[in-house]
Amino acid sequence: MDALLKELADASMAVGAAEEALGEGANVTARERLDDAGAILAALRERWPELSGAERAVVGPTAAPLRRRLDAAQARLPKLSALREVAAEPDPQDEQAPEA
Repeated sequence: MDALLKELADASMAVGAAEEALGEGANVTARERLDDAGAILAALRERWPELSGAERAVVGPTAAPLRRRLDAAQARLPKLSALREVAAEPDPQDEQAPEA
């Protein structure tokens, strides 16, 4: 049970760090922390069938609001966009012979 509580605490701290980073405009950091929290929650979800009733009684009610916080923080992230491909501009230095 202690390991499960530690994992939930780690996920909560990651979401908290992401929320703080979002408030500061550090979107890359926020995205990384949200990815960390999401990975922890995904691992807990995979282990769900193995958990005892007592463990489920703790993990489920704790993970649900944590997942809502994670989803809300992800919704605040600006969408990623790919850069458009454009023709490369020639660099004048490329056309000069290297100096010996």
